[in-house]
Amino acid sequence: MNRLRLDTDRCQAHGLCEQAAPDLVHLDDEDNLIIDVPGELSGAQLDAARDAVRACPVSALSLE
Repeated sequence: MNRLRLDTDRCQAHGLCEQAAPDLVHLDDEDNLIIDVPGELSGAQLDAARDAVRACPVSALSLE
């Protein structure tokens, strides 16, 4: 299974993941990261998710 997982304790709301994968994640008005596709990812979504994981400077996102 390929899905994004967020470690909320690590997330510092830099927003780099949102820039890398705006169709998958976004920061809400309180700077909480929201995963917009909570289920299994496929195709282009998986590529974008990998980009978002790599973009996070604090390793708060991962693929499981």
